[in-house]
Amino acid sequence: MTDFIVHGIPGSPFVRAVLLALEEKGLAWRLAGIPMGAHRAPDYAAIHPFHKIPSLDHGDFRLYETTAILGYLDRAAATNPLTPTDTQAHARMDQLISIALCYVTPTISGAISFPRRVAPLVGVQVDDSAVAAAIPAAQQTMEELARLLGDQPFFTGDALSLADLMLVPHLAFLTDFDEGRALIADHANIAAWVARMEARSSMAATSWDRLIALSGVNNKVATELAA
Repeated sequence: MTDFIVHGIPGSPFVRAVLLALEEKGLAWRLAGIPMGAHRAPDYAAIHPFHKIPSLDHGDFRLYETTAILGYLDRAAATNPLTPTDTQAHARMDQLISIALCYVTPTISGAISFPRRVAPLVGVQVDDSAVAAAIPAAQQTMEELARLLGDQPFFTGDALSLADLMLVPHLAFLTDFDEGRALIADHANIAAWVARMEARSSMAATSWDRLIALSGVNNKVATELAA
């Protein structure tokens, strides 16, 4: 029996961050996939009272909020630790996770990646002028991420951390569309980090198409039917 069950939408960066942690920790998991928007249904409150994703089941223990889940998973297994032992590196990890939530999510994922990468696949109309207006804020976010990464292989130093797993599901989308490629064009360190992360087996194991195949929930159906 799979020890960890993740409830969420295939393709969600937050769902993928949790699945990446499970893969990196070598923990068995299953995605209980839900269709796009199904988390807003009244009966989903039994899984997440605030109708967000993801939620985690570990036996009879249920936990929601991505950052709480990531910390729990890292403590649940001693193998492949994902939290720095150095106090300042740990603080930097926490800061970067907060940046992912507070700045990357609205300025990059919500404002640019969703309309350019996700919306065309799920049949949602795109406002091109809104995407163009969002570029300056996204550039500011990218500049700060590039500054914090510096010449390190990972965001908190030489070793992979939860900060990398929280950020990469958002930033990996950028190579798939013109505005995203332009955002990383001036940040060679970010581009190299994305490539380094993409080479990890955990990324292949949690790709959008693989999660669709594993869960049987195809959020790309709307586009396929319209084609």
